[in-house]
Amino acid sequence: MPFIDARFSTPVSATQEESIKKRLGEAITLIGKSEAYLMVQIQSDCKLYFKGTKDADSAYFEIKLLGKSTKANYEKLTAALCEIAQNELSIPTDRVYVKFEEIEYWGYDSFVF
Repeated sequence: MPFIDARFSTPVSATQEESIKKRLGEAITLIGKSEAYLMVQIQSDCKLYFKGTKDADSAYFEIKLLGKSTKANYEKLTAALCEIAQNELSIPTDRVYVKFEEIEYWGYDSFVF
């Protein structure tokens, strides 16, 4: 039951959005999750300040998931997310933050896991 909130300081075209969504679906498998229950939110033109300025493009990913994964898997996913930001939107990897949140309970379709 993962949710990825992807925020970018740059504009994201419809073509880029579709490619990012597809690549996020592939990347989530790095932490043992499936795209089958993945929900993604993509926000563009966000006002992201980094190091006190917004003079360079930045990205922020927040991943919420039911249960836990390992630090090694989180590192793999972080690398994949940085690559997505760089390849799709030319955002330098040193301007990407990734936050992971492990959730104990998750509701879906009138049911709680």
